[in-house]
Amino acid sequence: MSEAKEMSFWGHIGELRGHLTRSVIAIIIGGIIIGFNVNWIMDNVFFGPTRNDFFTFRVVNHYSRELLGHDSITLPGHFAVQQKKLFQQFNVMMAVSVFGGMVLAFPYIIWELWRFISPALHPKERKNSVFVINFVWILFMLGILCGYFLILPFAINFGLLFKISDSIVQLFDLSDYTTLFMQVVLGMGVVFLFPVIVYFLTMIGILTPKFMRTYRRHAVVLILVVAAIITPADVLSMIMAALPLLLLYEFSILMSAYTFKKVQQRKLEDAI
Repeated sequence: MSEAKEMSFWGHIGELRGHLTRSVIAIIIGGIIIGFNVNWIMDNVFFGPTRNDFFTFRVVNHYSRELLGHDSITLPGHFAVQQKKLFQQFNVMMAVSVFGGMVLAFPYIIWELWRFISPALHPKERKNSVFVINFVWILFMLGILCGYFLILPFAINFGLLFKISDSIVQLFDLSDYTTLFMQVVLGMGVVFLFPVIVYFLTMIGILTPKFMRTYRRHAVVLILVVAAIITPADVLSMIMAALPLLLLYEFSILMSAYTFKKVQQRKLEDAI
C-alpha cells in the first residue's frame, strides 16, 4: 500500500513537471514572438506612455478642452533615454521579452494549472473551476491594462513635469524606466488576483464576508500601502492605483458572500 502511494505521489510529481515544462515552453514561445517584434513594441507600447498622442492623454485632454478650454497634459516633445552600460539595451530587450512572454502565455499557464488539478475535482467542482480559471487570467489582464493605461501614464507625467530648477537637464536611464514599467504594470496584474485568493480562502473556511466587512478600514490602509509600493512616490499615482484596488476589495466582499453562502448550503445538504 505504501509503495502504491509512493508511486502515486511520484506520478503526480511527474505530471506536474510536464505541465510546468509546457508552461515554460509557452513563455519561451511568447518571448520569441516579442523578441522578433521588439523594435515596434519598444516604440509603440513600451515608450507609448511618454508621448502626447498616447490614448490616456488624448482622452484626458479631450474632456479637458470641453471643460476648461485647454489641454491639461502636455509632455515634452522628446523623451530622452540614455544607455549607461554596454549591454543595457540587450538586457532590457531580454527583460521585455520575458515579461511579454509571460503575459501572452498567462492564459495557457492557467489552463495547464487547471488540467493538473481538475482530475482531483468532483464533476460539480470541475464545472465551477472552469469559471474560476477563466476569471483568473481575465483579472490578471485587467490589472495589466489598468497599470498600463491608468497608472503608468500619470506616473510618467508627474516625473516629466515636476521640476525644482530649470537648470536641471532631464536624462532618463533606460533601466530605471524599465523597472518603473514592470513595477507598475506587472504589480497591478498580480494585485488584481486578490478576488481569486479571497474565493479560495472562503472556500476552505479561513475567510468570511463578515470578517472582510469588519476590517474594511484596516484593508483601506493596507491598500494604500500596496498602492504606494506599486507606484512611484507621487500622490496622484498612488491614488490612481488605490481607487481600482478599493473597488476590487468591495467586489471581493461580494464574491466572498456568494461563495460563503454556497459553502453553507453544501454543508447543509451533506448533513441531510
